[in-house]
Amino acid sequence: MIRNSKQEYIIQWIVGLGDLTVLNFAFFLIYHLLDPFYTMVMIPKMREIILLSNFCYFFSIYFVPMKLHMSVVFIDKIVQRSFTFVTTYIFLYATCLIFLNVGNDLATFLIVYYLATLLIFSLWRVLIRILVKIYRHKGYNAKNIIIVGAGKNGMELYHVIKTDLSYGFNVLGFFDDNRILKDVLPNYLGTIDQIEAFVKNHDIDEIYCTIPGTNSEKISELLNFAEKNMIRFYIIPEFYRNIKKSMILEVMEYVPLLTLRTEPLQSPYNRFLKRCFDLAFSIAVLLTVFPVLYIVAGIFIKISSKGPILFKQKRTGLYGQIFECYKFRTMRVNEEADEQQAVKDDPRTTRTGSFLRRTNLDEFPQFINVLTGDMSVVGPRPHMLKHTEQYSILIDKYMIRHLVKPGITGWAQITGYRGETKTLEQMEGRVKRDVWYLENWSFFLDLKIIVVTIIQMFKGETNAY
Repeated sequence: MIRNSKQEYIIQWIVGLGDLTVLNFAFFLIYHLLDPFYTMVMIPKMREIILLSNFCYFFSIYFVPMKLHMSVVFIDKIVQRSFTFVTTYIFLYATCLIFLNVGNDLATFLIVYYLATLLIFSLWRVLIRILVKIYRHKGYNAKNIIIVGAGKNGMELYHVIKTDLSYGFNVLGFFDDNRILKDVLPNYLGTIDQIEAFVKNHDIDEIYCTIPGTNSEKISELLNFAEKNMIRFYIIPEFYRNIKKSMILEVMEYVPLLTLRTEPLQSPYNRFLKRCFDLAFSIAVLLTVFPVLYIVAGIFIKISSKGPILFKQKRTGLYGQIFECYKFRTMRVNEEADEQQAVKDDPRTTRTGSFLRRTNLDEFPQFINVLTGDMSVVGPRPHMLKHTEQYSILIDKYMIRHLVKPGITGWAQITGYRGETKTLEQMEGRVKRDVWYLENWSFFLDLKIIVVTIIQMFKGETNAY
C-alpha cells in the first residue's frame, strides 16, 4: 500500500511539474512570437506577471484536479478537463492582471496565449496519460488486489483486468468457499475465512467482493476488516449479470438509490451549450455552404429525374415525437420511400443521389431541422416511423435513443453503423452506440464526431447507397 501510494504521488508530482513547464513554455513562446506592440506593457512588471502565471496554476488545479493517475480515464475526457482547466486558469490570470492595471492592455496576448495553451496543454495531458498506461502495462505502479468470489462476476472482472494491463492491477488470486475451485483455478488462494491471514502476510491495496448479497454477514465482516487495515473495498452487486453497465449512486437522505445511467444532457447548462452550438453551426452552414449546394445539387437532381429538390419524410424525434425530416432527394419519386430502406444497387437511386449519399451531402437540408429545434447537429440518427415501430418491439433498449434529439451525424455513424442495416444484430449495434452517446455526451465528443464525419465525407462511405 505504501509503495503504491508513493508511486501515485510521484506520478502526480511529475504531471504537476510538467503542467507548469508547459504553461511557462507557452507563455514565453507567445511572448516572443507576438508583435512587441502587444507585449511591451509587460516589460516593467515581467517578474510579477510570471509569478502570477504560476500562482494561478495552483488555484486552477484546486478547482479542476488532475485525474491522469486513475485506472480508467478516456482520452476525450482528458481533453475536456484540459479545456476546463485552461479556461479556469486564463480567467483567474486575466482577473489578477486587471488588478495589476495591465489586463486591458494584454487582451490580444491573453487570447492568443489561451488558444495556444489549449492545444499544447491538451497534447501534453494526452501524452502523459499514454506514458502512464505504458508504464503500468510493463507492470509498474500496479495495485495488488484479491477477488472474493470466483463466480461469473468474479471471473468476468478478472478477465477484464487481465485483458488490459494498463489499468494498473495485479490480481494475486481468488478466495472462494467452493474448495473444488482449487483444482480448476490456477490462482485459487483459499476460503473466505483465510483472507485475514493472507492479507496480514501480503501487501494488498484493494479487495473486490463479488459474492452474493445473501452473504451479508460475511460481506460486513470483510468490509470492517478492510477498513481497519486501510484497504479499499469494492462490491460488485449480484444483479450486475443482468444489468451490465455503469450505474450511478444517489442518496435520498440516508437511503441509497442506484440509477441505471448518467444523462449529461439532463443538465440545463449542457442543453443550453449544445443548443447554442447547434444554432451557431446551423446558421453558419445555412448562410454559407447550403445556398451554393442547394443550387448546384438542385440542378443535377432536376436533371436526373422528375420531382422536388427536397425530400420530406416523417421520422421519430425527441421523446418519440414525429417531425418532418428534410433531405436532398436521391431517388426517383416512388410509393415505397417511407417504408423501404435504400439497399445496394437500389434501382430507385439516381446517379446524382448515389453521389450525394456517399458523401453525406444529402443530409445538409437537415440543418433546417436543427435551426427549428427538431434535430441537433450530433445525435442518434432519426429513423422512419416503420423502423421505430418494428425495432421498438424487437430491441429492448431501442426507445432509449429518443431521450436526446436526433442528429445529422452521430457516434454510431462514425463507428461503422451508417447506411443500410441488413440484420437485427446491425441495428442492435447501432442502438448500443446511440445509448452510449447519450450516457457519455460531452461538448468535445460532439466536436470529435463532427471532425470525423467531415473526414469521412471526403473519403466517401462504402456503406452509404
